[in-house]
Amino acid sequence: MDKVRNALVILEVVVAVLLMTGVLVQTPKSTGLGGTIGGGDGGIGGGYRTRRGLERQIYFTTWVLTAIFLIVSVANIWFNTHFG
Repeated sequence: MDKVRNALVILEVVVAVLLMTGVLVQTPKSTGLGGTIGGGDGGIGGGYRTRRGLERQIYFTTWVLTAIFLIVSVANIWFNTHFG
């Protein structure tokens, strides 16, 4: 059972590092919260624009990594409470 526990912890750390990298690689859409509310670039709609190409792929990959991180974290907690 220790091998499963160690594998879950290692998987959680790897997914966390990939998730942080995915978030940091994304390009900012505006100048922060002020740009989202209505300031920013002066265009209509604040800082909203569509994602294309690699930017879109990184965005969806970040969401997939978020779901994987959630599942692995819950599995880690469940495993530790039932077999720990």
